[in-house]
Amino acid sequence: MLRWTIRFSCVAALLVIAQFALSQTEFSADVVDNQKAGRGMTKVYFGKDKMRFDAAGDENGGGAMIMNLTTQSYIVVMAKQKMYMEMPASAMENRGMFTFFKSGDVENACADWLKLSPNKGGTCHKVGHETVNGRETIKYEGTNSKGETSTVWLDSKVRFPVKWQGKNDSGELRNIQEGPQPASLFDPPSDYKKMDMSGMMQRQ
Repeated sequence: MLRWTIRFSCVAALLVIAQFALSQTEFSADVVDNQKAGRGMTKVYFGKDKMRFDAAGDENGGGAMIMNLTTQSYIVVMAKQKMYMEMPASAMENRGMFTFFKSGDVENACADWLKLSPNKGGTCHKVGHETVNGRETIKYEGTNSKGETSTVWLDSKVRFPVKWQGKNDSGELRNIQEGPQPASLFDPPSDYKKMDMSGMMQRQ
């Protein structure tokens, strides 16, 4: 099973360090990992209630992760194998992300951030407004329960992290294109085979 099905660097930064708000505007953007060029996620698409992250190609052939915020589940698409897996929220380390993405006031994001299990007992404060790559953002600084500090910039319009810096991750979104996203982006290709997860678990 691909390592990034459950944990992956750049998405972890977006969904754990920098997950502050639900976008009300559909958009796509390039994901730039400032620490691991050519690795991790390369593209993000945000629809009405779904998100998709495309992975850079590697020995596993790349692929995508599609999150459904309504059903609280996700699909892992494996391009090299031409297969996909449907996974429940319980299979993800940070299950609180689904509820978190459905909340969100970018001007008062600390309360939601501190509700996430890794951040309980930590601190968070709003720094102020800054312009990042020509877009208006609100900057926040937070410290999780382990004492690790991170900084995130939330886009005021798309209500989504457009820049983040943490202990192990640093990146940003570029080339943000606002507008409706094709529904086909949030479904696995019709010629891909679905993996039998229940059978796999029983064999293990």
